[in-house]
Amino acid sequence: MAQDTTVTVYNTTVITDPIQNPYSFKLALAQTLRGGAILHVTNLRQAKIAEQAGACAVIVSDQSRMTDPSLIKSIKQTVSIPVISPARIGHFVEAQILEAVGVDYIDENESLSPADDQNFINKHNFRTPFISGARNLGEALRRIREGAAMIRIQGELTNLGNVSETVTHVRCLMKELRVLSNMDEDEVFTFAKKIEAPYDLVAQTKQMGRLPVVHFAAGGIVTPADAALMMQLGCHGVFVGSEVFGYEDCFKRVKGIVQAVRNYNDPHVLVETMMGLNLGGDDDGDKIENE
Repeated sequence: MAQDTTVTVYNTTVITDPIQNPYSFKLALAQTLRGGAILHVTNLRQAKIAEQAGACAVIVSDQSRMTDPSLIKSIKQTVSIPVISPARIGHFVEAQILEAVGVDYIDENESLSPADDQNFINKHNFRTPFISGARNLGEALRRIREGAAMIRIQGELTNLGNVSETVTHVRCLMKELRVLSNMDEDEVFTFAKKIEAPYDLVAQTKQMGRLPVVHFAAGGIVTPADAALMMQLGCHGVFVGSEVFGYEDCFKRVKGIVQAVRNYNDPHVLVETMMGLNLGGDDDGDKIENE
């Protein structure tokens, strides 16, 4: 796992002292989000709605590159829940800026244009916990080796409300975990090589019977039923895209998703969360423009 006592430098500038926030502390912070819904927001109004509806955190993003720090500061001053912001893959300077702004978590996000498609950020260099995307067990363990404290199982990136790709990737990861858990010890070396993951993390995952970090599902989740599906498949929470704020019933919808995550095995609660929602699909009348 992480070398918590190492100070890493780029050129001659120490980015952070990991002793102040060791990896175990970052894992504990990520655990506090377990069982919650994280809402993507693009403005202050949406952040307020998310908090009032019970979201465990908001992720501030303009869907193109690093978010304007002034917007992040404004939202942090307004809401009391954790604020997350994305950085482009490999762009450690964006991560430095986000840490200086004071975000609670940094999301190295593949939906943004990557700055370095060969090298991910060394997340052990930062005090702030990182969230990373993955589509299978190998990707997840590689991101954890780099220092990710949470895995976001990524589905579709186009904000069209198509949950099928997310379901595919969640099922893939959970299937690989089951295969690994039932594997003979002698087979773990070959399996680690096959999925291109560090052997020690593969062995630890086998021993634990789960990923060493919390994992949330992301992509296409626009109804309480979608959220409950992800939880029943084995996720610890969900990311909800900003497209939910385009519905006229956005507050009720977000609140329903939050309740569905918390009560995903109670069909009676799930019925209540779906009551009165506009489930008509893509009709223009179903949505309003974001403010």
